[in-house]
Amino acid sequence: MRVFSFLIVRDGETVKHYRIRQLDAGGYFIARKATFSTLTELVKHYSQSSDGLCVKLSKPCRKLEAPSTNGLSYDTVDHWEIERTSLKLLKKLGAGQFGEVWEGLWNNTTLVAIKTLKPGTMNKNDFLREAAIMKKLRHPKLIQLYAVCSLEEPIYIVTELMKNGSLLEYLQKDGGLKLKIPDLIDMAAQIAAGMAFLESQHYIHRDLAARNVLVGENNICKVADFGLARCFKVEKDKDPTDSDDVYQASEGAKFPVKWTAPEAINFCKFSIKSDVWSFGILLYELVTYGKMPYPGWTNFQTIQKIGSGYRMHQPPSCPIPLYNVMQQCWKDNPVERPTFETLQWTLEEFFETDPTSYSDANAFVR
Repeated sequence: MRVFSFLIVRDGETVKHYRIRQLDAGGYFIARKATFSTLTELVKHYSQSSDGLCVKLSKPCRKLEAPSTNGLSYDTVDHWEIERTSLKLLKKLGAGQFGEVWEGLWNNTTLVAIKTLKPGTMNKNDFLREAAIMKKLRHPKLIQLYAVCSLEEPIYIVTELMKNGSLLEYLQKDGGLKLKIPDLIDMAAQIAAGMAFLESQHYIHRDLAARNVLVGENNICKVADFGLARCFKVEKDKDPTDSDDVYQASEGAKFPVKWTAPEAINFCKFSIKSDVWSFGILLYELVTYGKMPYPGWTNFQTIQKIGSGYRMHQPPSCPIPLYNVMQQCWKDNPVERPTFETLQWTLEEFFETDPTSYSDANAFVR
């Protein structure tokens, strides 16, 4: 998988991400009309002229201090267990069947999110499996694990705090009112980047939806909630898009039907391609500002309609090229769906490949 650098520019309340690409012969560019031997030359150029950027570069943004994503503890056996007394629960952010999520403070200095397990509601090892997965997955677009408190109940999983909460709630509340289609597409590209990393590490999320993406300052998005995630094996020299690379869920398992691919609903078979289907549903949530997919339909009706070939219609505020991306995600044959790497590229270059979409998309507001 290719690794890219980004130039993140703030223009008032708007934040724009520009991908910095490399030339085969060396050098860097954002737009091919202007190439540079070094990153320093690139920054200098855009400090003198915006030359297509939303604004001319002025001064670097202040870097916010955050705890190391290698964990908050360095003196225990596995470097993740910390003292419960080092944490303070400040404000409840949410609650569910198995526990609660709190905004907390570590060592009276660092704001964190604390996910708790309600005693007796589920197996301790199942809850901690999410933390074990998060230890292995380190990426800027995935929620980062800081620590755990697992020696006594209630068990805590401590992660970075995303101040704006879930993407679903953010879209439905005041934050969403300020977002235009270019902002939403940028957020979608960030989510695709996080999922492309999972794809490269052979992990399946199995519960990708706006409710499981968290939003921080400047509309930074990160994929969260790895409780259902599974690792799958890819044999050497085997096509990584092969739909045989699946996780067979246990009989009777419950799924969020309106986000779940047909092969997962009908045969309990999950793959990275079923996550791609879910990403298409997430795009629908984005462009409708958090509306429920298949509005007015029951889960049973949804399953029947999808099985007969139905796909949701283009939302009123959705550019045609973006709706085309959704349709690609909803291909009946999993192998025909795009990879997350392709989705990331497509969304990052959305307005570069079709410049007319930008002026049209800017007209769409909630």
